[in-house]
Amino acid sequence: MEMSFSMIKARIAEQEDQDDRRREPRVPVELDVTVRELGENGVEARVLNISERGFMAETPVQFEVGTRVWLMLPGRDRANAVIKWTAGDKLGAEFAELIAIDKLIDDGDA
Repeated sequence: MEMSFSMIKARIAEQEDQDDRRREPRVPVELDVTVRELGENGVEARVLNISERGFMAETPVQFEVGTRVWLMLPGRDRANAVIKWTAGDKLGAEFAELIAIDKLIDDGDA
C-alpha cells in the first residue's frame, strides 16, 4: 500500500487574543537586534513582541524550526533560543532560560 504525502503550507493567524494561550503575555516592542544561528554570522532583525520565555521577530532570513539561535538584545548579553515556528518573514522562538525584560521595555520614565 503506497502512501502519498502532500506539503501543507500553514499560516499562523495574527490575532489580538493570542496572548491568552501563553504562560506570560508578550509585550509589544520594536527592537532592532541581531539573530545569529550557532556557528554562523548574525542577521539584522526586529523583535515585535517579547516575554520572559520567548519572542516574535521579523527577519529577511529564513530559519528552520528547531534551529538554535543567539538573540543579541540591546543593553544585555545574548540570549539563547530555539525557533518554534516561522511564517513568511516572521519567526517565533522560545528562550532556553527565562530572561528579564524590564530593561528592554523601560523607557527610563520610572
